Amino acid sequence: MSEIETAAVESTPRRQRTLTGKVVSNKMDKTVVVSVQTRVKHPVLGKFVNRSARYQAHDENNQYNEGDTVEIAEGRPLSRRKSWTVVRLVEAVRVI
Repeated sequence: MSEIETAAVESTPRRQRTLTGKVVSNKMDKTVVVSVQTRVKHPVLGKFVNRSARYQAHDENNQYNEGDTVEIAEGRPLSRRKSWTVVRLVEAVRVI
């Protein structure tokens, strides 16, 4: 590769993968567990099936609580299971 091609590859920003889910646990320090629900079409039956996955995400200020809906973005690995970071709060849970 020439210098121009390498510079073009390095300068193009990589699109970050983001997911939206609900915080199900905030018991760890600087970490929240986010459950993400997705709907996929069954390959044989054609029905839509709900799938869920749990991701551990970095929460620097311990500001998100259980029940909050947050947006998480993929990044470099921060620990063994944690390679996601909370980007923003979509909806806060109301405490009565």
